[in-house]
Amino acid sequence: MAPFSLVTAGVSWLAKSFSVFSSTSSLARCTSVLPAAYVHPVRCLTSQASGPPKRPLNGYLRYVLQQQPVITRHNPEIKSVDIIRRIAQQWRTMSPEQKQPFQEASLQAREQFKVDFQHYQAQLTPAQVQQQALDKRQRMAKRKAIRKKRELTNLGKPKRPRSPFNIFMSEHFVEARGPTTQAKMKSLLEDWKNLFSHQKQVYMQLAEDDKIRYKNEMKSWEDHMMEIGREDLIREQTLSTKKKPAAKRLAAKTGPKKAKAKAVKKATAIGKSKTSWTTAKSSSVKTARTTKKT
Repeated sequence: MAPFSLVTAGVSWLAKSFSVFSSTSSLARCTSVLPAAYVHPVRCLTSQASGPPKRPLNGYLRYVLQQQPVITRHNPEIKSVDIIRRIAQQWRTMSPEQKQPFQEASLQAREQFKVDFQHYQAQLTPAQVQQQALDKRQRMAKRKAIRKKRELTNLGKPKRPRSPFNIFMSEHFVEARGPTTQAKMKSLLEDWKNLFSHQKQVYMQLAEDDKIRYKNEMKSWEDHMMEIGREDLIREQTLSTKKKPAAKRLAAKTGPKKAKAKAVKKATAIGKSKTSWTTAKSSSVKTARTTKKT
């Protein structure tokens, strides 16, 4: 089951984005196995006429959409996270017969989604198909970036250093002017611009200290990544600086051996040349003596 925060966000987004209708046949099957307090028409998703069809919900999310308004109406003081936790507990304790109406509705909606999606794809122009592929690549890249950021957070990657203005904003955000976050940030930016140089210098020094903190923490973190074999997460500049000393040490180890081998090779070549020169000289002397005798 998905985490409660993710499920809560998904349910709220889906409840706003999709239009829903009641399925009386599913309700008739469901009333025989569910208590009267939890009976609510099963919501099924429909496609939007102006865009592509939306993917259908699975059985669990359909149950969440059904039970959330019921529990909220009977317990208005409960937080959304606690409501989702209670619904998840109910779903876990339900029997397969109780889950069947929601799962069957999900299967039917999935089949209808396939038909609607094929019909939608057939109506697209080549330019729209190309734009659709581009949008899909962008979504995949965004998801990949989110997954990587989550992974780095779980691995304890240090936070980047803050700028002087960010430090100033974090210290004065509570008492900032404005009813909204955007208005407060705008007023803080105006206050920052109106500060004197000696007042800004305090935050500049804090930002420099934060840079040193980040540098030291990153060094320790990247050393740990090297130890656990995650060199793919280390910055290229760090890898290059780590490879240079290793190459120097290797050259220092192999340098004398290479020089000695080179000297032996040179001496061997000189010996061979002297031997060939001596052989050529003796053969020429023998040839000369033979010529004199004749």
